Amino acid sequence: MKKAAIYIRVSTAEQEIGLQENELREFAERRGWQYQFFTDRGQSGAKDSRPALNQLLQQLRRKKFDVLVVWALDRLARSLRQLLTISEECKALGVDLVSLKQNIDTTLPAGRLTFQVLGAVAEFEREMLRERVKAGMNQARRVGKHIGRPARRRLGRAEIEKIGLLRSQGKSVRQLAKEYGTSQWMIARLESTS
Repeated sequence: MKKAAIYIRVSTAEQEIGLQENELREFAERRGWQYQFFTDRGQSGAKDSRPALNQLLQQLRRKKFDVLVVWALDRLARSLRQLLTISEECKALGVDLVSLKQNIDTTLPAGRLTFQVLGAVAEFEREMLRERVKAGMNQARRVGKHIGRPARRRLGRAEIEKIGLLRSQGKSVRQLAKEYGTSQWMIARLESTS
């Protein structure tokens, strides 16, 4: 018997969850699945942190459920990117995804096809982002901008000795790095090699 994690979200505390809950319960019972509800109330889809969703995802990662059921995809994810991330994670974990309103059910062949399309869209999105980043870096190089970590200048012997003295007097690594235009790591390294 499959175990279903049912996720419900309403945007305001005043909204009723009854419609979503009833339809989702009936669906799970028709399929003969055991189920557990995870409900976020008053959680806008724009919020990154939704406690019930976070708990649900942790349980999926522990292989506690076989299927994730939602009333509609917009209840699950706040953006296409988040939806693709969640759907990819479900796929990697071997968890099916069901959305009643969009008629997506990956326990069936047509739903698996939809999942494949979502995966292809996610891959396309990642590739487009990679191309935009590369183009931006190339443009920055063309106009003479430095790419990567800021270049750190080399310290002379007199500066190294002065830094050692200032460290022994209690000046912080952070202050010295800023003052001498180098990294905190370099300052700490000088201390360990002396």
